[in-house]
Amino acid sequence: MNVLFIEDDRMNRRVVRDMLDVAGATMAEAESAEAGLAALDTQTFDMLLVDLRMPGMDGITAIEHIRARGDAKANVPIIVITADTALDLRERCIAAGADEVLFKPVAMDALFEAMGRILARDADGGMIV
Repeated sequence: MNVLFIEDDRMNRRVVRDMLDVAGATMAEAESAEAGLAALDTQTFDMLLVDLRMPGMDGITAIEHIRARGDAKANVPIIVITADTALDLRERCIAAGADEVLFKPVAMDALFEAMGRILARDADGGMIV
C-alpha cells in the first residue's frame, strides 16, 4: 500500500511512518496541503492521511479540492488525523469527503482499524462489511 501523509509536523510524520512500516506500507510525505495536492497530481496513492491544521491551506479545504477533481484520484480514500477536538469536527470532515477521522495521538491499532474498514468497504463495492 502506498500512502501519502499530508502533515506539517515532522515528528508526527515520523511516528506514522513507523506505524505504516510495521504493516509493510510505504509512505510519501507532504509538509503542506499545497504540497500534498501537487504530489497527488504526479503520483498515485492508495490512501491519504490528512492533518487539518497546517499553515496555508487547511486539511478540510484540501479534502474538498481532492474530491472536486475530475479524475479517478478524486475517489482516493482519506483519513483525517487531527488534534482538533471541535464538537462538530467529525461531521465537517465527513461532509468535506473524508472517509474516517482519527484524533491525535493516534494509536497504531486505531489507524490500522480505520484503514481496514476502508479497504473492506472498497473490496465490497462501497459497502462497509
